[in-house]
Amino acid sequence: MPDKPLHLALALDGAGWHPAAWRDLPGPPGELLRARHWARLVTEAERGLLDFVTFEDALGLQSSLADGPDGRGDQVRGRLDAVLLATRLAPLTSRIGLVPTATTTHTEPFHVAIGIASLDHVSGGRAGWRPQISGRSTEAAHFGRKTLPELRPDALDAFRGHVEELFAEADEAVEVARRLWDSWEDDAEIRDVVTGRFVDRDKLHHIDFDGRFFSVRGPSITPRSPQGQPVVAALAHDVLPYEFAARGADVVFVTPHDATQARSIVAQVREAESVTGRRGDPLRILADLVVFLDPEPGAADARKARLDDFDGAEFASDALVFTGTPAELAALLLEWRAAGIDGYRLRPGAVPYDLGGVTRGLVPELQRADAFRIRYDAVTLRGLLRLPRPANRYAAPAEGAR
Repeated sequence: MPDKPLHLALALDGAGWHPAAWRDLPGPPGELLRARHWARLVTEAERGLLDFVTFEDALGLQSSLADGPDGRGDQVRGRLDAVLLATRLAPLTSRIGLVPTATTTHTEPFHVAIGIASLDHVSGGRAGWRPQISGRSTEAAHFGRKTLPELRPDALDAFRGHVEELFAEADEAVEVARRLWDSWEDDAEIRDVVTGRFVDRDKLHHIDFDGRFFSVRGPSITPRSPQGQPVVAALAHDVLPYEFAARGADVVFVTPHDATQARSIVAQVREAESVTGRRGDPLRILADLVVFLDPEPGAADARKARLDDFDGAEFASDALVFTGTPAELAALLLEWRAAGIDGYRLRPGAVPYDLGGVTRGLVPELQRADAFRIRYDAVTLRGLLRLPRPANRYAAPAEGAR
């Protein structure tokens, strides 16, 4: 039996994932905070037939420190709100999925749920959400609702209890959002001018959620969206976030550095699904890699080295940093697929160079290996990921299904 085609996504963040990438942009750096910069990136990703793009976000300025500002003025600082940006870009695209990051700490799940549902309506069923916790004390200080200790890399064991609490809160936030997305049945809107009935009130439901962190009555103010439930994706590096993803996500991003580690992480994710009693489809496991690409051997290494010189330090990441040709990257991705990886979320080291390296270099290599689509074959993000449209938990079963 032939292997299933790979899923391929792109993680977008400013000028790229290298902190000095903005110094190598072909246009003015001021473009980073303009919609047309992002429009060029997303339309290029769609030209490459990618499943979806993600947009980074946080509740504090970018920093090279674990917690708080670093005082540097030579790196990109400032970003656009990810959910609003994705909504702005949705009408400019037609098939690619749009997955913004929105934090579950310091924010209300009601607001996040209606924002992501609105994105799903605007995009015609291509929305997702990457929930993310916020454990930094400086970000907590923006809101004044809770106090967190300083996050220090040399004292992570002391912070573990706070992390567990933040993930417990995130669990509830995702559950609230999912219930709100179901609080309107698919046919709740009647829109009958003759009878004067716009909505069937019996098909709007209070969710009556009462948890440790949130108490939400519902229903949502936004009707059920085209996908029923937008796709939820989570980045995970350890058992606790693997279990968080298993409980509430559809897709998990992981960060192996070789095929052996990829195989081990896949096993840990599947174990998390078993421990949490996950039902329905298994998680789609996508591996993250930071990529610097050039068809000329050695050119990607040289470009990365130049950026490292600009920044004054060698670039490192939680994910594997790959430098090489698109053909070499394709070989690596196919090797990891044998370890159980379903696809990849690639983080371009610098745009537009490495974005083009993915869409115009890597994608043709994978297509020649019969490992990636040659055309879009679905109109929703769930369709691209081969995920079923979920049934509404509040709707009465159809007569024939009783």
